[in-house]
Amino acid sequence: MNFNIKHLLFIIVMSVGLLSFQLPKNLNKKVNKEIKMAFEIEEFLLESIQVSDSLNSQLKTKISDNNFYKIISDKNILGYAFLDKAPSRDNVFDYLVLFDENLIIKKAKVLIYREDYGNEIGSKRWLKQFVGKTTKDKLIYKKDIIAISGATVSANSMTIAVNNLLKTITILHQNKII
Repeated sequence: MNFNIKHLLFIIVMSVGLLSFQLPKNLNKKVNKEIKMAFEIEEFLLESIQVSDSLNSQLKTKISDNNFYKIISDKNILGYAFLDKAPSRDNVFDYLVLFDENLIIKKAKVLIYREDYGNEIGSKRWLKQFVGKTTKDKLIYKKDIIAISGATVSANSMTIAVNNLLKTITILHQNKII
């Protein structure tokens, strides 16, 4: 009896722990769809990347339990997925950046845009500007990244977010986290 209670408690604690590292419900389906398309796979596992508080304090983009993942298939790391929010004019938008195993941006996607204007930053054509970028790149809005009339704040914000993420990726790689 005592063993069964301990066993049950262990299962409950582990289940709660594993569930806490999942993507937010409203984004889970969208993220999975983008990963399947970008990596041309059906089955994969997202493994949350953990970062110590001391290292996180050095990062341009903060890493939490539910925003940065290894994408694993058949025990191989295919790449990485990063999910975050960036400011638009009056609100925020959710975006996803997928990296290949060499830390090169494979895809950038605006998942949820909450403004009436500026949603052009979600277009595949505009977001393709980020594909192929690496930690060696420093993106400058209106020079390397084309401006969008009516979406100045959001487009600039996405550019800053990707730049900060690339700096974060550099630090994580230097510290052998990824």
